[in-house]
Amino acid sequence: MSNVKNVMIVGVGGQGSLLASKLLGHVVMSKGYDVKVSEVHGMSQRGGSVVTYVRFGDKVYSPVIDKGEADYIISFETLEAARYLPYLKPKGKIIVNAQEIDPMPVITGAAEYPTGLVEKMKEIADVDAMDALGLAVEAGSAKATNIVLMGRFSKYFKDITEEEWLSSLEACVPPKFKELNKKAFYLGRNA
Repeated sequence: MSNVKNVMIVGVGGQGSLLASKLLGHVVMSKGYDVKVSEVHGMSQRGGSVVTYVRFGDKVYSPVIDKGEADYIISFETLEAARYLPYLKPKGKIIVNAQEIDPMPVITGAAEYPTGLVEKMKEIADVDAMDALGLAVEAGSAKATNIVLMGRFSKYFKDITEEEWLSSLEACVPPKFKELNKKAFYLGRNA
């Protein structure tokens, strides 16, 4: 991985995108890569659309990812994956939680949640869709959806070992949540 890798983490406020970006930044920095992590862009309060950028490689000059540049998009929610699809490179990959969270226009009745989004995205992109929320609940908390998705994402980086991911996970989560998050990570990685 000598060239720069671009990862977008997208979802809605309150889903844990900050922890996911912190975990990714920590593990790639521990491997000696130059890392730039953006601030959260968007409405970070619960329910608003959020995106963070994580870029890493030999030398990274900017944290921003433009349209068509993302190697990976990790999406905590289906509509957010579709919203950010234009940012994916032609051979990029989307890892998406198949959960649907109604945005405000749907809640107010001004719009309907689009149907068949995962199938539509699969027609134009490499999509790895999973029930990350269900696995998080199995691990012990719906709040661990972010770690389930990071476990799944970890499978795509062969030069970062499972042990290195777990070491970074331990460094990034409070001690009382370590076992729950480890279980969530394994469930995502082995799904």
